[in-house]
Amino acid sequence: MASGEIDESEVLSELDRLRQEHRDLDAAIDALARMQVADRLQIQRLKKRKLVLRDRIAYLEDLLTPDIIA
Repeated sequence: MASGEIDESEVLSELDRLRQEHRDLDAAIDALARMQVADRLQIQRLKKRKLVLRDRIAYLEDLLTPDIIA
């Protein structure tokens, strides 16, 4: 593989892992929010992590999408 090329299977594998972690964070945030004494700081940290994951997922999806030059 030449420099600059991507290994599509590795990208897809990382995407699957990141999407699962994103779903897990959703569940954790929901569970924390339902608690009587919700830990707002922890919820905020989890939401920030979700945003980082979302950005990484978008980046990897862009890698897999071929550029269309019009």
